[in-house]
Amino acid sequence: MPVRIYKPARNAMQSGTARTRRWVLEFPAADPRAIDPLMGWTSSDDTQSQVRLRFATREQAEAYAQEQGLDYIVVEPNRRAPNVRQRGYGENFATDRREPWTH
Repeated sequence: MPVRIYKPARNAMQSGTARTRRWVLEFPAADPRAIDPLMGWTSSDDTQSQVRLRFATREQAEAYAQEQGLDYIVVEPNRRAPNVRQRGYGENFATDRREPWTH
């Protein structure tokens, strides 16, 4: 199976964009996960599926995959339009508002 090169999306619970600027090369799972009968934990003998390599650019990630002889798939990121208001959050409490702020 080919490795996947992608740019991670931002967390749905946050408005920040931390950890979304770098490209990630991720290996697929070679073995299915198994449930441990004693503890109930899921485990796998495949340690390569735990590896995620981060690169500054897409070209670096592709070059690494080519050097290692890996088949790869590039998943393009979906761009979002920035949600920036003119005056920002402080506008809610401004004294020069045109209309009163209500709940």
